[in-house]
Amino acid sequence: MPTFNDPAADAREASEAVRGLAHATQRIENPEVLYPVIGELMATTRNLSQVLDQLARAHQQHTGRAMTDSGDREAGSQLTFEAAAALHEAAAHIGQADTVLDRASNRAGQIAWRPEEPQNRWVSVVFLQGSEAEPVMEIIDRQGPDAAIAYLAAWDYGEETVSAAMENGYVYETAPQTPADRLVTDGDYALTFSPDLGYVGLSRRIDAPEPDPVNDTAVGRGAGRHRGAGRPDGASWFLPDAIAEVAETRGLSL
Repeated sequence: MPTFNDPAADAREASEAVRGLAHATQRIENPEVLYPVIGELMATTRNLSQVLDQLARAHQQHTGRAMTDSGDREAGSQLTFEAAAALHEAAAHIGQADTVLDRASNRAGQIAWRPEEPQNRWVSVVFLQGSEAEPVMEIIDRQGPDAAIAYLAAWDYGEETVSAAMENGYVYETAPQTPADRLVTDGDYALTFSPDLGYVGLSRRIDAPEPDPVNDTAVGRGAGRHRGAGRPDGASWFLPDAIAEVAETRGLSL
């Protein structure tokens, strides 16, 4: 905390704050902080310019007490004037930096940063409900979710699963989950299940694909509802809004 009356202590604190800022700006993940940081630096440079001028005046104010280590008062007085002149010069340079920072702030303030594209997506692998989900629920109860993930991974046909998900629009920014679900992750797999509603689904994390205008609206709905799944018997790979259908059938609202 600044003291407002102890120049040495406040100078040390300012030095530590700038050192911390230098460390914090080595890697900036969110570009939206750039504009406010520049604004704070503008205020800092203006204050620093004032501080340098005040230090210069302080040297001149105490000229009568100045001398060298050998006791030479005349040389000491000359040194105070030279130090004051250098400090005034530094303040002038800081003033020039403030002008340039103002230009940078003006340009930075006009930038609208786009949200960063997620590095990963999630695709639905399999969705089971009712009697089909009962064996998996039993595995979860007896052996735990990890065993259920290993069991359902047999429905993952690699690129075929990914291609089917892309084609049908079952691609999500996060693992599909509703408030009624329990979610367990293991590596690149996410198990979503609801004992009350009687369904279970498995999704897999993949590298984010290149943007595809065909199914743009499907991406990003994973935080709410997920859709159907691969079926080993050759039936439809995906059940439209499967979780929603289960909830609606049982009169539940997600």
